[in-house]
Amino acid sequence: MRPFAAPRAGGAPLRGEAAQKVNLACAMVIFGTIGVFVRHIPYSSGVIALARSAIGTAFLLVWMRARRIPLDGASVRRNLPLLAVSATAMAFNWILLFEAYRYTTVAVATLCYYLAPVFVIAASPFALGERLTARKALCVFAALVGMVFVSGVPESGLPDASQARGILYGVGAAALYATVMLLNKRMRAIGVYDRTVWQLGISAAAMLVYVLATGRFSALQPAPAAVGMTILVGIVHTGIAYALYFGSLGELRAQTVAIMSYIDPVVAILLSVLLLREPTTALAMLGAALVLGSTLVSEAGS
Repeated sequence: MRPFAAPRAGGAPLRGEAAQKVNLACAMVIFGTIGVFVRHIPYSSGVIALARSAIGTAFLLVWMRARRIPLDGASVRRNLPLLAVSATAMAFNWILLFEAYRYTTVAVATLCYYLAPVFVIAASPFALGERLTARKALCVFAALVGMVFVSGVPESGLPDASQARGILYGVGAAALYATVMLLNKRMRAIGVYDRTVWQLGISAAAMLVYVLATGRFSALQPAPAAVGMTILVGIVHTGIAYALYFGSLGELRAQTVAIMSYIDPVVAILLSVLLLREPTTALAMLGAALVLGSTLVSEAGS
């Protein structure tokens, strides 16, 4: 899933607008594949979220040092309360998303997660004092109709317990993702790298407390394949993908970033159908188009 970004950043691995589009596209493809890997990691969602946060933090710190991007301690101190709350929300957002992958298809979990921009639109008049336009209201309605189609209710009635649980986890993850997005909008004068490193670091601390409190470490099996995939999720799907994503923002327009960000769910849906052979229907695909189309129209027009 794409991280929570501001419109400007520097220190990209490649130079020039075309190269930055390649970086952004690579980041989106990486984000779109995370569900496939999480589905095959036999650890609890809390352990995976902990590993992702901790490894991602370490990778980004090393990467920033290599690129000579300094950390701004003053900006972090000014925003520390918001950073702490948003980081905790981010950590549990990942747990719910990873749980959604276990109980429903990767496609459905991803589409539930992409309700987050819809939640932001709906909450922005109350949380940010922004006006809810007719177009945004129509986008919210279209996305909700799309999710009804994705759930399968019009075709086969209420989903079974496992499917319903997965959908609820996905929607819960979207609500926490929206919370992080709203909190990030309230932060002032803080760089995307400073914010991301601290959010990842604090989320790792929160997840460590959670995993210790729930006794999840006792069930760990140090299988080489599982450990390897967990490390890969931390390095590739967090550290490298975040570095590519943030590094690409400096030379790209907001509309370009918004449109290219939808490579992520498209890749996830294609992998769900073609690689994992997870079932889908024509009505569910129509629902996917409504969800992604409505959020794209809203974001690209902002």
